[in-house]
Amino acid sequence: MLDPNPGLIIWTIVTFVLLLLVLRKFAWKPLLKALNDREGAIRGSLEHAENAKAEADRILAEHKRQLAQAGEGAQKILNEGRALGDKLKQEIVDQANQQSRRMVEQARLEIERDKDHALAQLRGEVANLALMAAGKILNETLDEKKHRALIDESLSKLPKN
Repeated sequence: MLDPNPGLIIWTIVTFVLLLLVLRKFAWKPLLKALNDREGAIRGSLEHAENAKAEADRILAEHKRQLAQAGEGAQKILNEGRALGDKLKQEIVDQANQQSRRMVEQARLEIERDKDHALAQLRGEVANLALMAAGKILNETLDEKKHRALIDESLSKLPKN
């Protein structure tokens, strides 16, 4: 049934070799060129992707550094604000204390003046009452200057309080 035919075998081999030569000349080189171009494009895309990743990493690191600097700046501003607030608070407290001390001192001086004035009036009234009482006791009016000197001397011997 199947007999090997030597002529058919030779012609099949010759046809196969011719087909290989034609394919090599017209198809193989363009296929290899297309594969090499494709490999080059893929290699270029990978290099571009690696460069883009490196640039993204660099930009990310720069942004992190800038963010850290901004955080430090914000913290510094907050600390300065707190320090300024504490300083202003202390100045206001000091001014209030000074003002209250001045007011207390003024009030004390005013009280002292009023007390001295009241004592002087009281001494004058006591002197007048004493003159009137002495005049009634003696049934005569004594010399005003003499009486005044006598009363002033008696009053100066009294304690100041």
